[in-house]
Amino acid sequence: MLTFEQIKELIEMVGRERLDGVEIERSGFRLKIDGRVTETVAYMAPTASEPEMPPRLPVASPPALEVATVDGAKEEDGLADGSHILNSPIVGTFYTSPSPDSDAYVVPGDRVKVGQVLCIVEAMKLMNEIESDVDGVIVKILPKNAQPVEFGEPLFAIQPD
Repeated sequence: MLTFEQIKELIEMVGRERLDGVEIERSGFRLKIDGRVTETVAYMAPTASEPEMPPRLPVASPPALEVATVDGAKEEDGLADGSHILNSPIVGTFYTSPSPDSDAYVVPGDRVKVGQVLCIVEAMKLMNEIESDVDGVIVKILPKNAQPVEFGEPLFAIQPD
């Protein structure tokens, strides 16, 4: 069996020597360290004063998420300007209904009030009810049911009253 310090030293060696990995088996104990690194590239959006190609920035996997803005979301979503975007307050799994057998809390076209439950975001086995923060009409539900969502990720587009 290897000690924590020995394992740490092996990990550092794989990184330092740029090895593809190392695999050790000793007395029924097996350790495999994968040294391959993947790189994703994200681009910074150019500003009006910088029309040239933006610089490449290396980003660790997974790739950066494209997040909608509060003043109308992404254009390709087909949302009307002025739509209010309700963002996820936590990381978790998005659910449109309280149980698989139940109807969805809301569907596009439904009128909602402040404090009305719109969905559940499950985080660490806790079901967190997400409530509307404006009165209005649901324009679009952005994530799919049972889809993982990140903190700040857009959940609903609501046309305020």
